[in-house]
Amino acid sequence: MRELVTGLVDEVRELSTEVKNLRVKNAALREDNEALRQESARLKVDNQLLRDEIARLKNLPPRPPFRPSGMDKATDDKRDARQATSKKPRGPKLDLKRISREEVLHLDVPPGSRFKGYKSCHVRELIVTAELVHYRRECWILPNGKAVLAPLPQGVVGGYGPNLRRFCLMLHAQGQVTMARLTTLLNDVGVSVSKRQVVRLLTGGLDGFVAEDAAVLHAALSRPPTSPSTIPALGMRAKTATPPRSGPSILPSSAPPPQSPG
Repeated sequence: MRELVTGLVDEVRELSTEVKNLRVKNAALREDNEALRQESARLKVDNQLLRDEIARLKNLPPRPPFRPSGMDKATDDKRDARQATSKKPRGPKLDLKRISREEVLHLDVPPGSRFKGYKSCHVRELIVTAELVHYRRECWILPNGKAVLAPLPQGVVGGYGPNLRRFCLMLHAQGQVTMARLTTLLNDVGVSVSKRQVVRLLTGGLDGFVAEDAAVLHAALSRPPTSPSTIPALGMRAKTATPPRSGPSILPSSAPPPQSPG
């Protein structure tokens, strides 16, 4: 009996030593995995920066600063689809606190009728109007002889205001409206614009959007995942980065092998 107990104690000690060794190896593997994950995130960001630089050198339109609206259902998250199909609980309308205007509707009644107050009815409406703003910019001559001119409001590009540009970007990126249909829609509303100008509004002067999108992508890829649910979102965010539209993909590691002479 004593020999059996002694043998069990020795086996427990050996198992305890093996468990300690496995824990040390597991910690080392975790550190290596974290280092590889950070290196992979850095390489993804560098790869996207190289693609953007190649597109710029080729004079191609820049990468869209936002993800497409999602015509391809395969890229959508399954949880978002289930939330969209589930019925939302009915409740009070929160937009009643920001009423734009109030209008009293009168009624022709016969004499002797008694007024009993009002009955409210809230109607939601959309107003789309075209404006042609005439900016009269002041011109001054400074005491040193230098001429100065009052600057235009921020966001005015090529004679078109920032709200018109936001409207075009929203319809083209989120609504997936083509250039031709967008041009027709703007002209029907009352904005005199050509298809070439619409293309310039959608592709020109996007440096601010591109820089912001690159910073968001870098922050998303560099952040350690806090839960398993964030890993697919980061992968989908990286996949939505649109490569250059035309021309072969040129990367430093994709150069063709040298051919033998003759």
